[in-house]
Amino acid sequence: MSGGDGTRRVRAGRRTVEVHRPDKVLFPGGGDAKEYTKGDLVDYHRAVAPFMLPHLRGRPLMLERHPDGLDGPRFMQKNTPESYPEWITRVEVAKEGGTVRHVVCDDTATLLYLADQASITLHRWLSRADSVDHPDRLVFDLDPSGDDFDAVREAARLLGELLDELELPSALMTTGSRGLHVIVPLNGRHDFDEVRSFARDVADTLADAHPDRLTTAARKKDRGERLYLDIQRNAYAQTAVAPFTVRPRPGAPVATPVTWDQLDDPELHARRWTIADAVEQARTNPWSGLLNRGRALGPARRRLNALRG
Repeated sequence: MSGGDGTRRVRAGRRTVEVHRPDKVLFPGGGDAKEYTKGDLVDYHRAVAPFMLPHLRGRPLMLERHPDGLDGPRFMQKNTPESYPEWITRVEVAKEGGTVRHVVCDDTATLLYLADQASITLHRWLSRADSVDHPDRLVFDLDPSGDDFDAVREAARLLGELLDELELPSALMTTGSRGLHVIVPLNGRHDFDEVRSFARDVADTLADAHPDRLTTAARKKDRGERLYLDIQRNAYAQTAVAPFTVRPRPGAPVATPVTWDQLDDPELHARRWTIADAVEQARTNPWSGLLNRGRALGPARRRLNALRG
């Protein structure tokens, strides 16, 4: 439905969400990149909602907003403005010296409202609002020194093999930027310090075995041409890009779950899917059943210690 004022009204379950200035260009075209409007962003979120919402529900979000599109200013929004509708879920969490009221995206209407706010990228906590100190996801961010996806592919294979040795299930996702995320589902019984310490030891073990190709050096100047195994997101109040979220880059690339078999596809790269075709990949259910297998880290920690000698 469209209003005479240029506002479009989109039905989402029991609610109707108003989309203001749907023709506003958020992703300017140019080169090989297609142009996309706010209306396109809303349509994508409406289509991907059934696949995306399970990864968002119950989690505090940080919103990356570009009200004037990619060419305008960007800001990261943690606190929920008073102007947001009362039906949008909020959660109040502790921060140093106070609290923050984060948005929680529990339904399609909220997803569309956030798209109307030009929230291009949704960054989610690795823990849930009802247990903020205990993550149920562990994330390794494979960050290449340049745009060398072969290095990312190789690092993912090495990390996947190590996690298999540790008998931990793992899921793979393109970031829509340059790298891949490798995600391990946890049972939510460990606090962030335990999870981060484990992630660091896994990354160190891998980097020690391949010191010419991989590094855990946090400072760029110490990395050289090596791929950075980033475990920094595994901490309280840190976030990671949500599965199926859009990235603020030309062509509207999407952070997209993939199967481990797809790692061998020569067409695969970090920006392989965009809002034009990510829903097709979502329908293949690449993470089928994986994230319901949350593990305790105790047995994996003992296996890792044995490997490290």
